Amino acid sequence: MLKIRSGLGYDIHRIKRGKGMYIGGIQVSEDLEFIAHSDGDLLIHALIDSLLGAIGEEDIGELFPDNDTKYKGIKSEKLLAKVKKIYEERNVEIINIDCVVITEVPKISPFKVQIRENISKLLSIEYSDFNIKAKTKEKVGEIGRGEAMECFCTSMVRFK
Repeated sequence: MLKIRSGLGYDIHRIKRGKGMYIGGIQVSEDLEFIAHSDGDLLIHALIDSLLGAIGEEDIGELFPDNDTKYKGIKSEKLLAKVKKIYEERNVEIINIDCVVITEVPKISPFKVQIRENISKLLSIEYSDFNIKAKTKEKVGEIGRGEAMECFCTSMVRFK
């Protein structure tokens, strides 16, 4: 019997002046950064939660707790690699992933191709199987004021 499931992931982080911001493993700003325990790459964090949710696994905070010092400042790509390993062990295939990043600053549209290429490479999936959209909050709320950024991801997977 063919088993297909979906998962939804979400993340939000506050933004401050800093040493660089990464979305999907790609640097999108040199003078902003996320306030976070790890590198704060909210796209990868939302992606991880969507992938974990699709297989009924615990969430990112349980798997990689922010009170564990070994994850302090860690590149989110390393966390994604651990989730990929879980998928390989369970013989699960990614069908597609769709993400929406909501931000006023920085603008990420110029980086969408690089982000898609990087995530596709990290997960060993086709470029067309990962999509990213950029939206704004039309200057409304903390995201609209450039104080925070959020991301939603949904994943569709198949158990082989």
